[in-house]
Amino acid sequence: MLSRIAESLFWIGRYIERSDGTARILDVHLQLLLEDPWIDEDTACRSLLSVMGSEANEDVPLGRDDVIALLAVDRTHPASIAHSIAAARENARRAREIVSTELWEALNQTNARMPRRVAGDKTHEFFRWVRDRSALAIGVVDSATSRDEAWHFFSLGRALERADMTARLLATRSLTEASGPSWTTILRSCGGYEAYLRSYRGVPSTQSAAEFLLLDRLFPRSIISSVIRAEESLREIDPRAGRVGVTDQGQRLLGQIRSELEYRPIAEILTDLTAHMEHVQSVTSSASEAIRQRYFPTSVAPVWIGEVS
Repeated sequence: MLSRIAESLFWIGRYIERSDGTARILDVHLQLLLEDPWIDEDTACRSLLSVMGSEANEDVPLGRDDVIALLAVDRTHPASIAHSIAAARENARRAREIVSTELWEALNQTNARMPRRVAGDKTHEFFRWVRDRSALAIGVVDSATSRDEAWHFFSLGRALERADMTARLLATRSLTEASGPSWTTILRSCGGYEAYLRSYRGVPSTQSAAEFLLLDRLFPRSIISSVIRAEESLREIDPRAGRVGVTDQGQRLLGQIRSELEYRPIAEILTDLTAHMEHVQSVTSSASEAIRQRYFPTSVAPVWIGEVS
């Protein structure tokens, strides 16, 4: 497969997953600001921006509407939903010879319908629409794409981004310390509340909920499940098994973080959850860079791709 095509598919997967994950995080935590009068809005909004890799002017008070404007509909901000959808659409255009008509139409229509602003009482509807459109695009790929290299590059991008987004979601727990059912909120934001109840059959506790989102191999949004999915795709893309172990740097990094999570006691992870989640984000970023260097060499990388890690 051509390097530019593989890279486009990789970033389509990442950008679709990024728009979905960002919508889930913003939906839950901005709603929390409305429901909990004890949370300082400026501090919570700045913490949320920090978790999402963004910054704001320290001299200007920050509110819920500012976060929506920046992370939802600002087409120039690299962490926004609008930017992710536009970037996914642009990559699909560049790889039009291999992207299905259904996926192209789904991304093109979503980008065309992206609003310039969202009214305060319409935010939940907007975030649900983003999740629905992301699910449509992913469903089109999963239901009508051969499980060849193209699908594995798309799945690889999705898996890396999902691990990163779940880590960011867990890192936002500090924003909800004062609001009571914080783990229920987090489980609902990633669509895992019902799956958690079927597995643990009880009210979410800190240890069981964190264990579910970190280590449950059967829940597709858990970090460990996403890392395993990424490793599987890398093995399928380059199935040559060496006699001296893993030689692919991206696969090596993912294997290391998987081992760290699997063999470290959950209680130890919870002692500094934010730091551990930042480490997961750092590893996924490093793995993405290793994949870029191996499969999308800089000498042939197009300038329109991969500007956001």
